[in-house]
Amino acid sequence: MKHLQTLKLIEAVSKIGSIRKAAEDMNITSSALNRRIQSFEEEFGAPIFERLPRGVRLNPAGELLVQHIRGLVADLDRVRSQVADLSGLRRGHVSIACSQALQPYFMPAQIADYRAEHPGVSFSVQVRDREAAEEDLRAYQSDLALVFEPVHLGDFDVLLSVEQPVFAVMAKDHPLVGKETLRLRDCLGFPHVVPPKRIGIRYLLDMAVSHMSQKLEPIAEADSFEFMRHYVQQEHAVGFQFPIGLNLTGDDRLVFRALPKSDVAYGNLTLMQMKGRTLSVASARFANQLAVALNSKT
Repeated sequence: MKHLQTLKLIEAVSKIGSIRKAAEDMNITSSALNRRIQSFEEEFGAPIFERLPRGVRLNPAGELLVQHIRGLVADLDRVRSQVADLSGLRRGHVSIACSQALQPYFMPAQIADYRAEHPGVSFSVQVRDREAAEEDLRAYQSDLALVFEPVHLGDFDVLLSVEQPVFAVMAKDHPLVGKETLRLRDCLGFPHVVPPKRIGIRYLLDMAVSHMSQKLEPIAEADSFEFMRHYVQQEHAVGFQFPIGLNLTGDDRLVFRALPKSDVAYGNLTLMQMKGRTLSVASARFANQLAVALNSKT
């Protein structure tokens, strides 16, 4: 374990880009930290940082080393979780990156259910769009990702993928509420609010309108579905969201209508992990619980 702390210090310096600032955060002197890095570089057999006028940055050898560090720390956490599980402590930590649609209802309920059985397990939840979630997995900052329409599936092990229709979100007095069959073209005839292009549901909307004479002409773009749900109550506007992020039966101010798959392709909600990574006991069990819960919604 002697080198583990040094490796963590190296990763901290790489993130901050400054030995002095990293030393302040770690509560050690910058000269001591610099000596520790130089000693490691001598033993390692190669420099890992480029010294710049205003800081440092990883060189190619350092980039490889930091990726190794992240994998090593993740593997150590997995072993600790397995040891705790063997002893009956059922402790551990689960880190998950997920689309914001999962935040209001689905993810809090799943974590609470898991902790009811395993109260020694803690969680960190990062709200990420699809590409940012993938970066979290690559950097070992998250064990799992649960996102809509991932971009680079070849880099990851897909544990489960389920479809979700796109819903139109409107105030209860919107003129389209009484329409028997709601189509995307109907929604685009009214002011509409959409997320930015990096969000999965926008990708699906852009794909849909690419085959239509009508185009997306949003009155507002927002990266917050909560903003969109509130905004459509202020104007006769239409928002769009996946049902897993909606309270379909408990909100009497809004109306939610599914759009046909022939108009807008269903979104793929994908649970995945870094390819080839062995999850800790806690993370693997939580992944299994998520898969069961998602399958029950299809």
